[in-house]
Amino acid sequence: MELRQLRYFVTVAEELHFGRAAAREHIVQSALSQQVQRLERELGIRLLERSTHHVALTAAGAAFLVEARQILAHVDRAADVARGTAGAAPALRVGIIDASYDSMPQILHEAQARHPGLVIHQIEAGVPEQFQLLTDGRLDVGIGRAALAPRQIASQVFRHDPLGVLIPYGHRFADMEAVPVAVLAREPLLLAAEAQAPEFNQFTVELCRAAGFTPTVHEGTVESIRAAADLVAQGRCLYCVPSSCISALPGTLWRPLADPAAHYPWSVLWRADNDSDYVAAIVNCARTMATRLGWLTGPDRLVPDHTSTERAAD
Repeated sequence: MELRQLRYFVTVAEELHFGRAAAREHIVQSALSQQVQRLERELGIRLLERSTHHVALTAAGAAFLVEARQILAHVDRAADVARGTAGAAPALRVGIIDASYDSMPQILHEAQARHPGLVIHQIEAGVPEQFQLLTDGRLDVGIGRAALAPRQIASQVFRHDPLGVLIPYGHRFADMEAVPVAVLAREPLLLAAEAQAPEFNQFTVELCRAAGFTPTVHEGTVESIRAAADLVAQGRCLYCVPSSCISALPGTLWRPLADPAAHYPWSVLWRADNDSDYVAAIVNCARTMATRLGWLTGPDRLVPDHTSTERAAD
């Protein structure tokens, strides 16, 4: 069965006249009649009752007409979708952890300036979820600490972000230029929801242990930086957070950590077998901005975040 046979049958069924149907299809009447007859033979049923001056649908033909129209409509829609996709602007699905962080928005702004036709869809997700979305092909680029990345995820460190602590106004740390990590031992520290940011929690806890103590963890958890800032502003806890989001946290003060100073490693993430030019463009933009803005300064600037395979994106 061929699509043209279905189309010819539908035209005859609508006209109930082979001459008019042939004119609509721009073929000779004999060819149209042959195709309809061939369709009937392949189906093994009679679709039309014919006489010299009369054409009518059989009961089977009437039922077949409904389905044939639906098949042709589906084919037309599929063709429209394909044509629309072929002519559509390129699109990229990019993961962001929290709208409060400024690194990825700056990178995407740079990418849009270089590629004005690129359509970017931002998807807010924690790093573990980004790993899964990247692996499944539902995300093209992500951002986060790559220390826990599965082996099929490639990464490029682009920023060592100074880590600090959020404190409420009037707190005893407010007059310090920098807060020694060891003094956090006497403060309840808020951690992120473990399912959402285990890599950040691990970094914070390891920093505290390196300073000689295990942190006292605030019992509650939050799923956004804004919610964390609200708890800090209420005096319930303190929260360690990189400098890249402090401009979005009203009602609190941010002080860098010292003794030791800590830098949180941000990486661009992508599936290692994804060779898209636009993924490479995002990686290149991250590298460019890291150089221009000095994002990789600091004593640990040459230490990789983890050892996953990195793809050249030049």
